[in-house]
Amino acid sequence: MNPYNTALDRNPANHQPLTPLTFLERAASVFPDHTAIIHGVVRRNYADFYTRSRQLASALAQRGITRGDTVSAMLPNTPAMLECHYGVPMCGGVLHSINTRLDAAIIAFQLDHAMSKIMIVDSEFMPLMQDALALATVKPLVIQVDDPEYDGARVVFDGADYESFIADGDAAFAWLMPEDEWDAISINYTSGTTGDPKGVVSHHRGAYLLAQGNALTTSMSKHAVYLWTLPMFHCNGWCFPWTMSAIIGTHVCLRQVRAAPIWNALADENVTHLCGAPIVMSLMISAPADQQRALDHTVQFFTAAAPPPEKLLADMKTAGFDVTHLYGLTETYGPAVVNDWHADWSSLPLAEQARLKSRQGVRYLPLEGLDVLDPDTMQPVPRDGQTMGEVMFRGNVVMKGYFRNPTATQKAFEGGWFHSGDLGVIHPDGYIQLKDRSKDIIISGGENISSIEVEEVLYSYPGVEIAAVVAMPHDKWGETPCAFVEPTAGHDIDTEALREWCRERLAAYKVPGKFVVTTIPRTSTGKIQKFVLRERAKELLELV
Repeated sequence: MNPYNTALDRNPANHQPLTPLTFLERAASVFPDHTAIIHGVVRRNYADFYTRSRQLASALAQRGITRGDTVSAMLPNTPAMLECHYGVPMCGGVLHSINTRLDAAIIAFQLDHAMSKIMIVDSEFMPLMQDALALATVKPLVIQVDDPEYDGARVVFDGADYESFIADGDAAFAWLMPEDEWDAISINYTSGTTGDPKGVVSHHRGAYLLAQGNALTTSMSKHAVYLWTLPMFHCNGWCFPWTMSAIIGTHVCLRQVRAAPIWNALADENVTHLCGAPIVMSLMISAPADQQRALDHTVQFFTAAAPPPEKLLADMKTAGFDVTHLYGLTETYGPAVVNDWHADWSSLPLAEQARLKSRQGVRYLPLEGLDVLDPDTMQPVPRDGQTMGEVMFRGNVVMKGYFRNPTATQKAFEGGWFHSGDLGVIHPDGYIQLKDRSKDIIISGGENISSIEVEEVLYSYPGVEIAAVVAMPHDKWGETPCAFVEPTAGHDIDTEALREWCRERLAAYKVPGKFVVTTIPRTSTGKIQKFVLRERAKELLELV
């Protein structure tokens, strides 16, 4: 028996569940007047941020939201979305952030699967949400956020107004700590690459740890200023809504990702950090000269998805940015892997630096395990930078599991590791590098596109016998879908008609950029040889 484990029990004096909600309480207590949120002409300090979050929690509780109830939010990067990240879990609720680029059918599926009880939606997305609710079985209370920065058409909606809703809440609401740090804090849905989307459940402990891991990984100092170019609906904004309270930083909200507002915020608000896909970098660098602003400080830019091209990295460095490559999944609360840069690498030729920057990297501090394993034997592959295996994770910043899907959860955790589904190698220095995606996900502008979803639409078109979709490199989006279709005997396929067919059935960013009518290569057993099609897609791009 271990003598240190006797008569030394946990009690409220020495043990509290970890939750990022305490970050906001502390920030408001210690720095009540420090600017927490900037949004257009709106300036809110931490005292106000905390008060409004408590009022939201109180108002939700008054409407019956309690521990384990789902509150959905379909919002751009606005103060209301930040308040939801605190107010919803403060009453015990679970935050369900919805991708604003989805179609009504997928949104309806998510609302039903998550058993949503309250829906908080921005005016811009109200028409889409009304279409989704018409398809959904659940009938949540709808609360409309009328953001003053939105200058588009507004739908007259007979429902609750967000500002009136939270005004009914108690500013001194005694918010709930989680009963257990393992309690769910959020649910985020995957892109549904192999069927219906899966609901990834995150817990308070993991959010607490990754939020602090962000600050350590990105070298964020106290009072850093963060620009919201990354959608908050992506893995809860990679946990940065909670990180910024931990370091008493300032959120600069950005309703839409446009070059001029980005450059103005960088210069006028003294932004120190931002995140986004390579397309955001391209948008900034390619902006007209009269929109770009000279920066008097270095800005840290954290990117995921496909590695940025060498020229883009060089242009970003010239413009005053230090770019770091991250990697992760919804199941790991966002990025949990960082390409930690060594000082002596900066003296290498630019081509070699670009090669090193293309690697995904090593584990975040709060991630206990990261490796490339043979999925059959569960043994590590050689660290030779050549032998491929599956990238796997283990630790406190891995999801609880898939909501109401025990089969998928068990499969994802086989062998005591989380199976990412991504194929990669590990180099002698321990840095991992992705080589392929086992589920054939296409990453376009930071958005995951399921090749299977697009293929299903292609197969539904009259005259298509075989369809295959692969990633085609794209200067702006990183990747775009390229569709190969083989017609049935006696049929001709009009590619423009096929394109229109896809437009009517897919979100705009999922529509293939190119359609090719051809004989599709297959193995002797009939399996489509997608690696051959990927090479063809690259060749087609070179011919353009």
